Amino acid sequence: MSATKSSRAYRVFSWFTLAYTLAVVLWGAFVRATGSGAGCGDHWPVCNGEVVPRAPNLQTLIEYTHRLTSGLALVFAVVLCVWGLRAHAKGHPVRKPAVFSLVFMLTEAAVGAGLVLFKMVAGNESIARAFWMAAHLLNTFLLVGAIALTAWWAEGRERLSWRRQGLTGGLLLGSLAGLLVLGVSGAIAALGDTLFPATSLAHGLSQDVSPTAHLLLRLRVLHPVLAVLVGAGVVFSAAMVARLRPSPAVRRGALQLGVLYGLQLLAGTVNVVLLAPVWMQLVHLLLADLVWIVLIRLCAAGLALGVPRADVKVRAEPSLT
Repeated sequence: MSATKSSRAYRVFSWFTLAYTLAVVLWGAFVRATGSGAGCGDHWPVCNGEVVPRAPNLQTLIEYTHRLTSGLALVFAVVLCVWGLRAHAKGHPVRKPAVFSLVFMLTEAAVGAGLVLFKMVAGNESIARAFWMAAHLLNTFLLVGAIALTAWWAEGRERLSWRRQGLTGGLLLGSLAGLLVLGVSGAIAALGDTLFPATSLAHGLSQDVSPTAHLLLRLRVLHPVLAVLVGAGVVFSAAMVARLRPSPAVRRGALQLGVLYGLQLLAGTVNVVLLAPVWMQLVHLLLADLVWIVLIRLCAAGLALGVPRADVKVRAEPSLT
């Protein structure tokens, strides 16, 4: 295979791996939302003490399917990493995110195993489970971000640098931190919806403000507030970056981020009004992942070494004449 064809094949495979990983993440959310996390008991990697369950119920099938698809995602991550290292010379920007894709896939599996082995699934209402869910969400975002960067640089894009990035670097770093905090609050809110389903919108609101309600319910109200505040900051920052780093890729990324975040707020509102049905939770999570991916791409485009900079002075190279 020629170098050009190999590069094109790797680019396609990296995008395929990203899409497949998102599908596995959504199925994992389906496992949580349907209370199927204990479908294989507290056994891992086997399912109820068996490699292949012989008389599975629906919850077992849901959980077992998630384990199988997660295992295949790990295989893809290994291929992405090994292929990326072999096909790209030292110093190529693809290499680091390809390695981190595998690292975060392994830690994703470790967190998933911990949830099962420590019984942080099904009807477990402990605060410890909330911490586990937060860790799971953070690792998932890092995993998805690493694969997205691998795909981005597999397209031949220029590497990025955080040094001497002026206001742009601060805006993008703040946006990344804001979305991570928002994602954690969303994971906790989703857990509260699963464990303490509301029978009506009024019932759900009363749960949120009741002083005797479970802590997960009282924390749930923070998510929509953060969604509005963080969203305003992220969209404003993206618009500012598009002005400070005037390149087509940056402008396109800022526009995509604004549109997707608007859809995300709409989906969140519908999710609350409809009392968080499973299908709407999955749509909401998918949009959250897409917002994160677009922000990662915006960072890569805005912090690229060759992009025009209106917010920092670039030192001129010494003249040879």
